Amino acid sequence: MYLLFEEAGKFLAGRILSEADASTQVELDSGKRVKVKKNNALLSFDKPTPQALLARAQEIAPEIELELAWEFAPEDEFGFAEFAKDYFSADADTAHQVAALLRLYEAPHYFRRAGKGRFKKAPQETVQLALAAIEKKRQTQLQIEAWAGELANGTTPEPISQQLYKILFKPDKNAAEYKAVVEAARTTQLPPLTLLQRAGAIRSDYEFHWQRFLFDQFPKGYGFATTSAPKPPADLPLAQVEAFSIDDSNTTEIDDALSIQGLGTGEVTLGIHIAAPALSIEKDSDLDQIARARLSTVYMPGAKITMLPDEVVQTYTLDAGRANPALSLYVRFDEATLEPLGYDTRLEQVTTVHNLRHDKIDHIVTQDWLGSSTATTAPAPEQGPVPPELVQLHPQLAFLFRLAQELKSRREVIRGKPETFSRPDYTFHLRQQTGDFPDGSETVEIGTRKRGAPLDLMVAECMIVANSHWGSWLGGLGVPAIYRSQHSLAPGMKVRMGIKPLPHAGMGVACYSWATSPLRRYVDLVNQWQIIAAVKNGQTAALVAPFKPKDAELFSIISAFDAAYTAYNRYQNDMERYWTLRYVQQNGINELDATIIKDAQGGEPAVVRADTLPLVVRVMGAGDMARGSRVRIKLGEIDLLALDVNATVIARLDSSLESSEDDSEEDEAPLSESLTIAVDMNPEADTATTTAG
Repeated sequence: MYLLFEEAGKFLAGRILSEADASTQVELDSGKRVKVKKNNALLSFDKPTPQALLARAQEIAPEIELELAWEFAPEDEFGFAEFAKDYFSADADTAHQVAALLRLYEAPHYFRRAGKGRFKKAPQETVQLALAAIEKKRQTQLQIEAWAGELANGTTPEPISQQLYKILFKPDKNAAEYKAVVEAARTTQLPPLTLLQRAGAIRSDYEFHWQRFLFDQFPKGYGFATTSAPKPPADLPLAQVEAFSIDDSNTTEIDDALSIQGLGTGEVTLGIHIAAPALSIEKDSDLDQIARARLSTVYMPGAKITMLPDEVVQTYTLDAGRANPALSLYVRFDEATLEPLGYDTRLEQVTTVHNLRHDKIDHIVTQDWLGSSTATTAPAPEQGPVPPELVQLHPQLAFLFRLAQELKSRREVIRGKPETFSRPDYTFHLRQQTGDFPDGSETVEIGTRKRGAPLDLMVAECMIVANSHWGSWLGGLGVPAIYRSQHSLAPGMKVRMGIKPLPHAGMGVACYSWATSPLRRYVDLVNQWQIIAAVKNGQTAALVAPFKPKDAELFSIISAFDAAYTAYNRYQNDMERYWTLRYVQQNGINELDATIIKDAQGGEPAVVRADTLPLVVRVMGAGDMARGSRVRIKLGEIDLLALDVNATVIARLDSSLESSEDDSEEDEAPLSESLTIAVDMNPEADTATTTAG
């Protein structure tokens, strides 16, 4: 005798070995013996063999028309054997009975299970809904197959084109568009990005990176809703100073300016003047919500996305030729010893006389020129005459440079070692750009600026003075603020943000807030609110400042800012790497001199930094060459989607060199610029993943 039974949703049959009250011992065709509970036993039979019975039943089952079977099935519950006799005939054999069981079991939309081998037909409304869902699923599958076919043939259906970045980076894995890409990738055996690129979904490498960034950070677009800039207070006093700013030519958010008074009197007053949008932008206002959503201006070669609307920026930027609302810090110095004699913070209007531009005057404002007594003399005759504004500002700039050098040396004593900059800063200029944003077709020019140049040093040291003083002042008043701190200069000791005025070892200062770029960074705007409260209220400022002590909202701002700022910087680095690789292509560069910044270890290739370009790449063939060794590398294929390039060492140039401090600090993540896209095309997984690094 044989027994048909159900186990874990499957129907099995085997030879009966023994029977007890509650179970039956059965041997399957495979030889495996199982104990079957009486509740799971469905049918005993003596012929045919189990294997033949199930095979025959599976052949017969499709003959049962479900719609007809449902129509004539009894209203009360019934067993599969009864159903078989009604459907086929009164003398339906065992195979027909098992066929009925299989067919009823696989049609839950028509027949519900009512117990062991028993069923009850579903209500008509339920059947209609189920059939509609099945038909919809069938049509969806046909659509998926059609879209997958189009992709495989090199064209992109419009629905997939519209959902491209969602499919790649934040997919709904039940969506037909996503499943079509999965199916096409499997059919063609191509990586999803390659498939979509060949099908024209990814129109250009640059557009891919740009749209991906917008999808991640600005899913609702980067434009501003209609807003109006609040007017500055009308009662601000006018400062009796003439200020000047120092920025790049493409800077529109001029946050800071400087002034010098009292030269030759023995006591010189340095004025550090910061644009003051916090005077009129109120916490929790619409403009505050805009700034808090963006948290920072986004920079990239050829473009930027500002934190605040242009109307607001133009109202508060420190443009030359007008009086601008400002938060000013005046620091009095002994002219001979450069010792600070006192600090004074004011809210006022400051007249900006000159907006100096680095790229226009860096070649003139050199250490030699600043140390000369003849301001009208250019460092080299071919550079032409010195602009009149520089002649006028020569004494102030000369003093500022002397002061900046002294301030830097004092910080270095606290740091325990000097700040050194062996590599230049690189600048990117895009030719033939026609719109506000590039499209990737532009010709790129890469220039250099020496790090720590005189103008850079002046501005940097003045901002350090302001940020460290204001941070210390707020701390003393008990007014909370957002600080940046670093416990030590030990390897791996990162700069962190918090609300306590802790030392910043990298800066060599007792504490350091960010408050000098309120048009460009939300943290600075927050801190400016707090400083303004301190100016207006003194010792009681902690009680009336927008953010109170232990305000949990500050921690939320820090967390959001840190995430956004990291993402924005990564994108800027990615785009600088993109344009560097485009520069290599456009200029037909096949070989570069480079320095090893990470030697080959554990089977991993060495990492090198190009000597004349902002390019870090992995290289093969470095062997046992140590960090600091200079090599010549041959560049291979460039992948602008992955922002990667193959490279091989072809010659060793000289022996190992000492690495400078800025090398060691920045080389902790030397390939942070490169982007690797790993698109998870497993419909069973939770999400698609994107990794950078």
